[in-house]
Amino acid sequence: MISASQPTDAVLLARAHLSLVAGSCVGEQADLTALSALVAEVGPIEASNRISSGDFVFASKNAMSGGGAVGLARRHLEEIGRCGGRLVVPEDAEWPGERLAPPSEGGRRDRGSGEPLALWVRGPHCLSEFLGKAVAVTGARAASPYGVQVASEFGSDLAANGVTVVAGGAYGIDEAAHRGALTTDGRTVAVLPCGVDVAYPVGNSVLLERISREGLLISEYSPGVVPARQRFLARNRIVAACSDGLVVVEAGRRSGTSYTARITAVLGRVVMAVPGPITSATSVGCLELMRDGRAIPVGSTEDILKALQSRTDGVGGNRTMPASQAVRPEAAS
Repeated sequence: MISASQPTDAVLLARAHLSLVAGSCVGEQADLTALSALVAEVGPIEASNRISSGDFVFASKNAMSGGGAVGLARRHLEEIGRCGGRLVVPEDAEWPGERLAPPSEGGRRDRGSGEPLALWVRGPHCLSEFLGKAVAVTGARAASPYGVQVASEFGSDLAANGVTVVAGGAYGIDEAAHRGALTTDGRTVAVLPCGVDVAYPVGNSVLLERISREGLLISEYSPGVVPARQRFLARNRIVAACSDGLVVVEAGRRSGTSYTARITAVLGRVVMAVPGPITSATSVGCLELMRDGRAIPVGSTEDILKALQSRTDGVGGNRTMPASQAVRPEAAS
């Protein structure tokens, strides 16, 4: 059930405006950092006013500023309402604040991993309650039959144990994990690299629509926004932030999953990987994570739950990845 505590209309409009502006700055880390700092300093309403009046200047020419963006943000709020969604903001009791706090590594902010200014949500459940106990299951889009079977079984078994299954709505491992959770009428969350009203990937449109009815669709991006490379990376960051741990079922070398694993580790949450055939290209990423000590090998749902419990108890299971070992993805997945 969604909390009755709601932010004011003025705050919602300001946050919708800031979300729109942040989306236009995707890939421009200096602007995103400056925007977050401005909101933290003066609050969302004053930050929105300064941007719309031109008093706050962005370094990037792509940044959306000026008064016209406020009108567009107002239309986005109307659009999200028409599709049965809402904007969830930090001023809302539904906001999962502790989950989304920006990670740090060695006392400094990690590049590209700040707390979102708002989240667009479709689904009947309270976001903070839904993420109370959650595991991300992700991996290759071009998954093998082995990977699909494992992801589906993990999704089903985790959901049956009261764990929310978080994934990115993509083909392959993500899709299998979502479907597995739904087979037990369990909880699942799809984090999208686009607006929650955009069916992406198109081939999963029926699945995503079902998740919007039975689970939750969430995104940093305003209604109508289409996917772009940097938005996949941002999507992966939110996937990591929404979970207590990450299970990498299959992954190629230097995939977007490597970035998700890195952010998960920086957050101090447990990274797990599934052993696979050494002859399979989709096992290379998992093998590297395990070989380098960046992931715990898991072969069952029981292994996953034990690893999560170890993290909670503070005994093992909490693998952190030094910056020197970080792998930047050449392509997001």
